Amino acid sequence: MFTGIITDIGTIRALTQRGDLTARIGCGYPADSIDIGASIACDGVCLTVVDRGTDADGAWFEVSISGETVSATNLGTWVEGTRINLERALKVGDELGGHIVSGHVDGVAEITAMREEGDSTRITFCAPDALAKFIAPKGSVALNGVSLTVNEVEGSSFGVNFIPHTKEATTFGGVAVGDKVNLEIDTLARYVARLQDWNAA
Repeated sequence: MFTGIITDIGTIRALTQRGDLTARIGCGYPADSIDIGASIACDGVCLTVVDRGTDADGAWFEVSISGETVSATNLGTWVEGTRINLERALKVGDELGGHIVSGHVDGVAEITAMREEGDSTRITFCAPDALAKFIAPKGSVALNGVSLTVNEVEGSSFGVNFIPHTKEATTFGGVAVGDKVNLEIDTLARYVARLQDWNAA
């Protein structure tokens, strides 16, 4: 379980295809603080640590990624040097600063427009049609693992305002139109929609 509050920006050090895809990710976390088997959200995808260590370039950890996960997320676009948002799993007693995020990505959204508004950037995303009904103005979404508030919705498009801090603390300071991002809808929205479907049946 995660909160969508990013605690580090990692860098893809290496990608190896041996059965599943293995990614080595450089990070700012002390290697000895990362347990084998721990869950870390990598661009919003909950992945399990299978190895960790430290070398001349600093700390790193490795994760195994199944073909299904690659096909359902934007992880297939990763190359060496790609910067990704990282969040370690929520511990009992931790502050819940964002919203409840599971790390189970529902689909991939595309950036369709960007414009500057003062010091902030308004980014418009296009969600898959099957997920659009779960996105509401002032509701929460997780995009590449970042907990964000939706500003406006029109059909399958929705806009989010990125303040300077968010652009600096996450990879959203370097995105561009056409980029694909991992989308996880709010769990509460999913249950509300399920109740509506049940009551209408």
